Amino acid sequence: MVNPTLNLISLFGIFALCAIAWLGSEERRIVPWKTLAVGIGLQLLAGVIFFILGVRGVEGSNHWLDNVFQASGAGTGFLFGSGSAPEPAQVPDPGAAARWIAGALGSPDAMISGEQTELGANASFQPSNLSSIFAFRNFPAIVFWSALVSLLYGLNLIQPVVRIFAWIFQRAMNLSGAESLAGAASLFVGIESAIAVKPFLLGMTRSELCAVLASCFGSLGAPVFWLYIGLLRPTFPDIFGHFVAASFLTIPACFVISKLLVPETEIPETMGDISEFIEGEREEPNGAIARFVIGAIEGLKVVLGIVAVVIAILGIIKLFDLGLRGLSSWLITVIGADLQSDSLFVQFLSNPLSNLLGMLFLPLAFLTGISLEWQELWNSSLLIGRRLIETSFPPYQSLVQLQAAGEMSDRALLIVTYVLRGFAHLAGFGIFVGGIAALVPERRSEIAAVGFKALWAATLATLMTGCIVGIFS
Repeated sequence: MVNPTLNLISLFGIFALCAIAWLGSEERRIVPWKTLAVGIGLQLLAGVIFFILGVRGVEGSNHWLDNVFQASGAGTGFLFGSGSAPEPAQVPDPGAAARWIAGALGSPDAMISGEQTELGANASFQPSNLSSIFAFRNFPAIVFWSALVSLLYGLNLIQPVVRIFAWIFQRAMNLSGAESLAGAASLFVGIESAIAVKPFLLGMTRSELCAVLASCFGSLGAPVFWLYIGLLRPTFPDIFGHFVAASFLTIPACFVISKLLVPETEIPETMGDISEFIEGEREEPNGAIARFVIGAIEGLKVVLGIVAVVIAILGIIKLFDLGLRGLSSWLITVIGADLQSDSLFVQFLSNPLSNLLGMLFLPLAFLTGISLEWQELWNSSLLIGRRLIETSFPPYQSLVQLQAAGEMSDRALLIVTYVLRGFAHLAGFGIFVGGIAALVPERRSEIAAVGFKALWAATLATLMTGCIVGIFS
């Protein structure tokens, strides 16, 4: 049932989130009005297309991604055996491309509903199996994509695409060609979108770096895409179309918020007429092959950067959480409180980090127009806050449980599903900052510094996507 009050809150939330981003701007005197107006307009247009015309018609747009993962798995299978990188077609619901990531997302022992594998119907995966799938499905895809993009650059096939996007987005949203290409790639891939603009990273402005990183955080790579679909499909049958729709809603929002946080104060190299910059000379076949090999090696550097930063960040988060839990236990002991008490203070201390994040995200969750019911709003805020430290997988699991228990309305389920989608969490920070810093080590410190602003931009952008959904729900 449509609630006009909630629809109005969602509409107001779009502009409130923009105002929050502007308050944190590096240069408040510069407001990218054109980017702001066109970006919001594109989101509203996408909302009309997807929620009025329907989401089922877009399901074919991501099918080509399976080919990329099958291609990258060919080399892995040759080196380590065919079982090391199962094909998506071999494992139905949620699909092989989904399972490799689960071990890194907090609940490696969790069984995905409806899952059947070559180990037998409803077989549960052990952490070691999931970790190996994570390594042998995702990492080879990064190496393969890096090599493929380098080859396409060597053959002068990518440059015309950059020029086309530069021409369109420079006039529509006042964006550079390179960041526009990264945004377009982010509609379908994750870290690979940054690899697509690898030749431009060294010369990018600070604003461009923020925009590229924000679009990466707002993206959802194919393997994670299939993992979440497998988890949510029993509760949310049309989830595939909604996830594709979320891509087209979130990327414009990432550009809007990132340009408010870090306005452009320089002239990007790929802005306006960039034909002279990107055309170059067509490589000879041998030169293109050399680029292909170098690209594969650089892809491996990206993988190593991801591994190093993710291990470090998740370790720090765990250490901080253990410290808070220890402090909470000590406080409960000192005051002599009953652990089973219904006291709000005791309940807060029972899981301090998640509850603290839930409090911080409560006003932002309200702006999406999720609900006017306190318990439903609080549950939604907890899920959105937990994403920052736990990634999206555990909150999605909890969302399914809340829906099954009848504690989440259809409207709340839809909005929270859209908001949680993406890499706007600290593990994602490690993936993208570590990966991109490996591509341009000369700018490592600058990328790390602007990375937190980009993470905040993507967080606000996913909430803005929730607002768009709320308007049409």
